[in-house]
Amino acid sequence: MKKVLIANRGEIAIRVIRACHDLGLQTVAVYSQADSEALHVLQADEAICIGEAPSQRSYLKVSNILSACEITGADAVHPGYGFLSENAKFASICESSGLNFIGPSPEAISLLGDKAKAKAVAKKAKCPVIPGSDGIVADAQSGLKEAKKIGYPIFIKAVGGGGGKGIRIAYNPEEFARQFAAARTEAQVSFNNPEVYLEKMIVNPRHVEVQVIGDKHGNYVYLYERDCTIQRRRQKLIEEAPSPILSDSLRRKICEAAVAVVKTAGYYSAGTVEFLLDEDKNFYFMEVNTRIQVEHTITEELTGIDLVAEQIKIAQGAKLSFRQKDIEMKGHVIQLRINAEDPTKGFAPCPGHLEYYIAPGGPHVRVDSACYAGYRIPPNYDSMVAKLIVRGKDRKEAIAIAKRALKEFHIGGIHTTILFHLYMLDDPRFLKNDYNITYIDTLIANGCNFTEKKE
Repeated sequence: MKKVLIANRGEIAIRVIRACHDLGLQTVAVYSQADSEALHVLQADEAICIGEAPSQRSYLKVSNILSACEITGADAVHPGYGFLSENAKFASICESSGLNFIGPSPEAISLLGDKAKAKAVAKKAKCPVIPGSDGIVADAQSGLKEAKKIGYPIFIKAVGGGGGKGIRIAYNPEEFARQFAAARTEAQVSFNNPEVYLEKMIVNPRHVEVQVIGDKHGNYVYLYERDCTIQRRRQKLIEEAPSPILSDSLRRKICEAAVAVVKTAGYYSAGTVEFLLDEDKNFYFMEVNTRIQVEHTITEELTGIDLVAEQIKIAQGAKLSFRQKDIEMKGHVIQLRINAEDPTKGFAPCPGHLEYYIAPGGPHVRVDSACYAGYRIPPNYDSMVAKLIVRGKDRKEAIAIAKRALKEFHIGGIHTTILFHLYMLDDPRFLKNDYNITYIDTLIANGCNFTEKKE
């Protein structure tokens, strides 16, 4: 491996470029016409335009990415997250084209990317799973019979789902058929696959995920968990590690269960096993994300391990450079997603020109971003402006540092979620660790606009 093409954009593209340069590798950035002035284009050793602004004509167009590899002589591809990162066919095409795909095998992506098959893997690994249908549900009539066995409320989920899409909730038999049809329609539109399965709805859960990594030689470790419960419409906004709700014994159980799942699947590279934790602190397998996560940064700060560099070295055939006993948690880490959205207006998207952009600094503050003063955030892609990551000796200190850093973050010309984060870091229930996955949506439904001062 000598030259890596990053099949992505934004802050994750820059993150991968940095890791490649640290390892002495050349880099190739790809960009759409809308991203001609993007920071990842400037940071890479080479850059090549792969199409028009819509992602279907650029970042999702496999033929254009392969052509860029051929033109530049790239011998490896890092997919980042989103776009083609969990596309087993793309990984397979890269392999058959002689390109080193920096990620898991196409077989593992296909196996774990199918929610029903992933659940079967978890069962085989003796990992607790949420009660649900045994695979795909063919029609509403069959689904009604299954739902009666499982019990309401019940999730109807797209097999190829992600990002909160292709999910509907049925609270009773009367509304099941309507929600079943709606889930299938959205699944077809979003994932080109209408198949769905059923899952018992865990009421008022916490969302906890475990970072795992394995090499091609059968070595696996966990790098502890992240709590991602603060979400809006199943989109994560605040993540922290370690989870403030887990005891040491429960932490070990959930982390060992995560490793068992990926080991059973024959998985290698970095990956995340996601769980729901019910009100009695029982955990249930939810899914595996077969890629680097947006929130990998907090695990890096918690453990001191460069996950992206490890991904690259594993793709080169190297063994893990550490064992489980070498991995320690150091303090408490929080990540705040700074998005180009207006929290006072229902988180309406707010792309546009950055009149100024001044990022915070100081001890234990990290900012991953692809923005700069004068940059124009295009409306075509994810609304993320930056990820603010802070670390303290404990949760209380991490929150204090986060508040200081947010007040130092000055962004002009657009609305951002900074107001939301300042509100939440003073929220009594957040501070007491007394919330669940529905908390933000409940605040919004009750008319909260995240501007009023806390007592």
